[in-house]
Amino acid sequence: MPYVDADLIFVTDLLTPGERARLAAARSFYQAEVRPLAVDYWNRAEFPFELLPRLAAQNLAATGAAATSHLLTGLLQMELTRADTSISTFYGVHHELFAAAIDELGSPEQRERLLPGLLALEKIGAFALTEPEHGSDISRMMETTATRSGDEWVLNGTKRWIGNGAMADYVLVWARDTADGQIKGFIVETERPGFTATPIENKIAVRIVQNADITLTEVRIPYTNWLPGSRSFQDTNVLLRNSRIWVSWQAVGQQLAAFDVARAYALERRQFGMPIASFQLVQEQLSRMIGNATLSLSLMVQMARLQESGRLTMDQAALAKATCTTRMRETVALGRGLLGGNGISTRYEMAKIFADAEAIYSYEGSYEINALLVGRAVTGISAFS
Repeated sequence: MPYVDADLIFVTDLLTPGERARLAAARSFYQAEVRPLAVDYWNRAEFPFELLPRLAAQNLAATGAAATSHLLTGLLQMELTRADTSISTFYGVHHELFAAAIDELGSPEQRERLLPGLLALEKIGAFALTEPEHGSDISRMMETTATRSGDEWVLNGTKRWIGNGAMADYVLVWARDTADGQIKGFIVETERPGFTATPIENKIAVRIVQNADITLTEVRIPYTNWLPGSRSFQDTNVLLRNSRIWVSWQAVGQQLAAFDVARAYALERRQFGMPIASFQLVQEQLSRMIGNATLSLSLMVQMARLQESGRLTMDQAALAKATCTTRMRETVALGRGLLGGNGISTRYEMAKIFADAEAIYSYEGSYEINALLVGRAVTGISAFS
């Protein structure tokens, strides 16, 4: 089959030979070990814990001796999503948000104590920012509080839609310090009295991810559980900017997943005595799907270049997230339609891919919020009230 990896513009030529080998090995692992089990666990809304040691062995974190370029890191994220969105989301929350926060904002003691277990996936982290009544306006309206009490902090509040929250060992809770009114980050061990996590059920997207509603009632943690690099909400910007880039790479992977399934189906499905891939309208739909994916991929290559040069801003991350997820929505809809009635059954994968796209479209800043960030950047006028 031509362009077996759907790389029509040879993006992998931008990688070093060693990076290309690593990407190929990772893609092979994802397709052989992650993709085959995804539909079953998605249907049951359960997490495949047995996958964690093998996933950890891939060293997706790309740290230390395995440190990689931003382009390779993005392509690895893309390929994991291509195999399954839920596992990619689980890992992104764990690493791009929780572990990255420890690395960026934590103390040397916190990094030394927590990062080895996190990188080995022996301990799981979650990132608790969103609240039941506050999502887009969380920076202004956060209600969860942290109050200093001697050598402890006392946390009270509620959080919602917390990825990994129902299975995490640690949750990074963002709360408003009652002393100065600033939002700060606090490491909360999930076995502490007063902490409860209730799984969110009946989701139609990323069903493998164990999202939770979290309640904190007089939860006491050591003073040293505060991330000292978090002194205001502004300190979360580097995390949120990078996580929007990660989600944009997910949007590319989601489009390639839809294309993979649609192309294979079109070549195998026969109507009127011939494969439907021979029909003009089917080829046009496949062309639009790979066109959207390739445009999105091209944008993300430039985002990686900006990261390498240290020039990536929130404006550019918002542009990437809004643009790639919009293209993704069209691509997965085309794929679902191409499969006809089979497109609504998870047996054929496309229904799962189609549904999971809605989560990517929504989290890490809705399309509307990211569009307004771009609008502010290009006009100099804020549309936020």
